[in-house]
Amino acid sequence: MSSNLAGRANPIRDGYNGRRRFPKAQIGLPVSKQDTHFFNTFSMVIGGLVAIALMIFALARTVAGHTEVPEVYADPNYVASVDERTKPFAREAVAGQDNSAMAIQAVATSGAATALPAPKDGPSLYDAVCKNCHGPGLIGAPKFGDHAAWAPRIAKGKNALYEHALKGFNAMPAKGSRTDLSDDLIKAGVDYMVEKGS
Repeated sequence: MSSNLAGRANPIRDGYNGRRRFPKAQIGLPVSKQDTHFFNTFSMVIGGLVAIALMIFALARTVAGHTEVPEVYADPNYVASVDERTKPFAREAVAGQDNSAMAIQAVATSGAATALPAPKDGPSLYDAVCKNCHGPGLIGAPKFGDHAAWAPRIAKGKNALYEHALKGFNAMPAKGSRTDLSDDLIKAGVDYMVEKGS
């Protein structure tokens, strides 16, 4: 019975800490053919995937090299557009130096003009500008036709209403955000709202 146990890979109990350990003779056992076959197959699959990835990368670089037109990147319009998009947002004026290049300039627009049409009188001003807030009564604006909301404002006098309309009041911006319009036209809009909408 002892001869059968001698040939087996039986662990030996370490008397000091109770761990199982194998005899030194078993450490150098040869790897089985199945393990070698798996390792070789696995290595070949990984190597093949790496080779395919490198081939795809090389193909992509080759195709991209033929489709990118170097002349486009040298085109003055393209270079100017890139410079315009990448220039710094802020510039600093330095005292004692020429800062004339930093003057604010109007941006040229291509195509149709972007200016809003200017109303001609009070009713057209109300329809174009004032109705946006005073029609539905947005953000505290007195509604057109709401006598109770307009009464305390009218009691302060037209000059107060004109000043609020021209300079802004509470959430209302100056001139209802149409600072391109004349003061007289804004006053005509106030007169229209007071006469017809209060």
